[in-house]
Amino acid sequence: MAPVSDLPPSPPPPTSPKPTPFVFVTGLSGAGISTTMNILEDLGYAVFDNFPLELLPALLAQDSLAGRPAAIAIDTRARNFNPVMLKEKITELKDNSRFTVKTLFLTADESVLLKRYTETRRKHPLARDRSVADGIAAEKSLLFPFKREAGYVIDTTDYSIHDLRRVVTGVAGALINSRMNVTVMSFSYRYGLPREADLVFDVRFLRNPNWDPVLRAKTGLERDVQQFVFQDEVYAEFIKGIENLLNLLLPRYQNEGKSYLTIAFGCTGGRHRSVTVSEQIAQFLGRFDVKIQIHHREIKGMETGAGGA
Repeated sequence: MAPVSDLPPSPPPPTSPKPTPFVFVTGLSGAGISTTMNILEDLGYAVFDNFPLELLPALLAQDSLAGRPAAIAIDTRARNFNPVMLKEKITELKDNSRFTVKTLFLTADESVLLKRYTETRRKHPLARDRSVADGIAAEKSLLFPFKREAGYVIDTTDYSIHDLRRVVTGVAGALINSRMNVTVMSFSYRYGLPREADLVFDVRFLRNPNWDPVLRAKTGLERDVQQFVFQDEVYAEFIKGIENLLNLLLPRYQNEGKSYLTIAFGCTGGRHRSVTVSEQIAQFLGRFDVKIQIHHREIKGMETGAGGA
């Protein structure tokens, strides 16, 4: 018998294959379902729009999908659409260890949906012989009980195509790279709270560079504006409090499987204080294993990656 030291090393234990991301997209007609599917396709997902639910087992059996993220849109355009059956299928798939399943539910205010249908002159799928408003009401009644079960509700009321791309990329992209996507954004309270924000902090108590004639036309991306805000006597203590909170929350969110987080800082104009704080917190988040995106809502064209990207 050969000595133990002469025996070949034991092979490593087999590893389970990484679960395949699988995204269900549903919601109100006119809220951006088709656009969302285009974004998912750009991210590398195999996409199936207006998909018949009864064909789902056959789709899952396809070898061509092995290991490739997939997304299907199932909504009231489909014949015999059944939200109860959709919920059952999603629950069934969640119990399958081969997949990581997320559901995106797209919605928008009724006035916005009406405007979009007026502009495109398309018929609502539930209002062939009735008004668009009647179709929207019928669709809400049918789908909103399912909305409560969705993993992510995306309200596109105030969104441009770029906003929708940013949010969908954050959610679906995190499923592919297995890292939480964190968006740090600045905004102006004057133009409303960001609907997608998970954590919102009001920084209007800090010194306001807007009252300095030299700094008014600048933004929190510039060093002299940042230095002005830094000199507020409570700034350092406030930032330390935010950092302590995120030190506590981020690991818990990650353990719970949350793949996308938006942290928003708001001030009066959304160009000085909130921008300064957002930039500093984004730098702090670089110490975590997350993918970071910075979005300054009131500074057009300003959307960047940051540390950890």
